[in-house]
Amino acid sequence: MASVPSRRGGGVFGYPGFTRLWLADSVKWLGFFGTGLAVQLLLIDTLAADQRDLGLARSAQWLPMLLFGLVVGVLVDRVPRRPVLVASDAVCALALAALCALGAVGQLSVPLVAAGMFVVGAASMCSLTAHQSHVPRLVPVHDLPRANSRIEQAMTAAESVGPALAGLLVRTFSAPLAVGVSALAHAVSALTVSTIRVDEPVPDAHRRGRVLADLVEGARWVYGHRVLAPYAVALHVWFFFNSVALTVLVFYASTELGLGPAAIGVALACAGVSGVVAAGASPALAQRFGLGAVACVADWLTPVAVAVAALAPAGGPGLALLVVSQAIYGTASGLKGPLDLSYRNAVTPDRLRARMNGTIRSINYGTIVVSAPLGGWVAATYGNRTALWLGVVGLCGAALILTLSPYRTARLPEAGAEAPGHQGP
Repeated sequence: MASVPSRRGGGVFGYPGFTRLWLADSVKWLGFFGTGLAVQLLLIDTLAADQRDLGLARSAQWLPMLLFGLVVGVLVDRVPRRPVLVASDAVCALALAALCALGAVGQLSVPLVAAGMFVVGAASMCSLTAHQSHVPRLVPVHDLPRANSRIEQAMTAAESVGPALAGLLVRTFSAPLAVGVSALAHAVSALTVSTIRVDEPVPDAHRRGRVLADLVEGARWVYGHRVLAPYAVALHVWFFFNSVALTVLVFYASTELGLGPAAIGVALACAGVSGVVAAGASPALAQRFGLGAVACVADWLTPVAVAVAALAPAGGPGLALLVVSQAIYGTASGLKGPLDLSYRNAVTPDRLRARMNGTIRSINYGTIVVSAPLGGWVAATYGNRTALWLGVVGLCGAALILTLSPYRTARLPEAGAEAPGHQGP
């Protein structure tokens, strides 16, 4: 397939298809990162939900990843990507619009919120899977690093602005309206992506009966690999205990620290700001100190961030510590995220990349199905701070697994070569 020609001097934004995808992503992620806070505040303020309810809603959002993530990764590789992206955004918009409407007329309940988030989670799972394979259709190979960098910047910026905007909307208007704005963002994304014109190859029909074989091959690659296996296990543990902490964080900030929606939104936005800075510094730090070493340091920063939040008092000082906590958390994510994705894709053959990413991602987010209700139960039974400290202990365990593994000395392989110390399964 021929790429869309670049306009002179336009860089990656000289490719019209990529520009439209980037614009769609920017709007959608602004709504996506606002949705998380808006839905939690909707549960807390409108439905008087407790920590168990928050855990249920969060679990429902990620349940599709546990149930269908592996299979969707195989199936999406066999169909055109653009229709999947459009349909996924449209379904998210409809589900969030329904929650907004039901909330506005006072007919919303915790089970309905959970059902809506299940639909949003299923659609987002399909969108994420298709998105990773669609970008190479819009720009030539030599421009992919710059294209992915622009996408990462847009996502991180949205992570900063989205919660602050959602908090402001909840404070000024209402939580249902904030959810409605998120629905509008997904609708705009669907319309924008639908205008992209790109040729996509005809799916390979002869592989349609090999779903199980493809799944097994992808799992064997990940968990039989000398470096990827301990990395994946550490990442699964990180996701589990990170979810335990995040499930109760907004409830804790609202009820124990006495912070309003706008203050919580601003605090959460600090993670996005520090994440942008850290992501920019990450490649240079990895080149100097080694990718694995930087990733391990970042993993130890996450429990520090949660511990700072757990120590926060009520009122103004509590807000200050929550801001510090989120700044540290964003730094950790910004440092590690780009390095993780770069390494595991660099050491994996192209034909296995979608399944490798799908395997790791499905189990990562699938753990939230268990950890979110667990975090809510611990918080409701023993207190919010106890749940946060449980998250700290588990996150330290994840960092220890990674630090003691071969990943600690990992570096990106040279062009055409495998990473030092790499051994295939």
